[in-house]
Amino acid sequence: MTHILICGGAGYIGSHMAQYLAEAGHSVTVLDNLSTGHRDAVRWGELLEADLLDPEALERALHGRQFDAVMHFAASSLVGESVTNPYAYYANNVTGTLNLLEAMRRHDIDRIVFSSTAAVFGNPQSDVIDEDHPKAPINPYGASKLMAERILADAATAYGLRSTCLRYFNAAGALPDHGIGEAHACETHLIPNVLRAALGIGNAMKVFGDDYATPDGTCVRDYVHVQDLAQAHALALEYMEHTPGAHAFNLGNGQGFSVHEVIAAAAAVSGREIPFEMAERRPGDPASLVASSARAREILGWQPRWTELAPIIASAWQWHRNPPAWSPQPAIPGPARAMDEALPA
Repeated sequence: MTHILICGGAGYIGSHMAQYLAEAGHSVTVLDNLSTGHRDAVRWGELLEADLLDPEALERALHGRQFDAVMHFAASSLVGESVTNPYAYYANNVTGTLNLLEAMRRHDIDRIVFSSTAAVFGNPQSDVIDEDHPKAPINPYGASKLMAERILADAATAYGLRSTCLRYFNAAGALPDHGIGEAHACETHLIPNVLRAALGIGNAMKVFGDDYATPDGTCVRDYVHVQDLAQAHALALEYMEHTPGAHAFNLGNGQGFSVHEVIAAAAAVSGREIPFEMAERRPGDPASLVASSARAREILGWQPRWTELAPIIASAWQWHRNPPAWSPQPAIPGPARAMDEALPA
């Protein structure tokens, strides 16, 4: 049995990671400052409350405990916010990661799986992005993640740290039967916002830009189910048992869907019209991001189970229709709730 520390394990992807590892027989401990994560999402393992920007609190949390590896999800991740408040992003995503790595070295933890992002690539120079694609982030969020990747590469050379960076394209979906899903107080991701619009929550959702160089003018993204991401992290952990050095893999399904296509798919899944309105482009948004995950499939043996958009959206739809009490999702309006209760589960 492996003892794994999950930093950011009270958040969206981290909580799914905890579930995956616990059900695979590993011992899990979650470290989170609960700034965006949720105490009630920590359903597997102990919760240690600490902030990576507070080295003393981090040291107290690790004292007297032994871990075989770390999975690092804790980060600020809103592209638009990173453009308007870059200092906070460099502090949290770079300084926080460095504090964690120094603590790992003091406690003889020599393996880490790092949650990275397609944002490290910037504007794509090819239809499909592989690991060798030039890295030229166009927003501070992507730049902060690329800096952390470079720190990990240097740490492999200097200290023998084993690391794997997993660059997600667009995480989506949920595990409603396990009581976990996407639950952000400030929701910027497309699929949850489309489904909230289907439920009549809030104002009409906004489509940011229809003048991109894409087939229908809206941004194109590659969606990967959060449980498939968890599988990739577990495989990366196994890979590092026998492979030293710093590694990086792209994770996506290899197919892009535009905003309009996601809205249409969500309408088909939910049986509802999706109200939306057009808005100006958001700063820092590339036109298209589609992954080549051939390297992860070949080297890690990654085999995504959720390869179609509709089932990914359907899992999220089940979650958003019946969120737990701790979710910050606003209440479903009465008329929409009545309509929802008339639909099949």
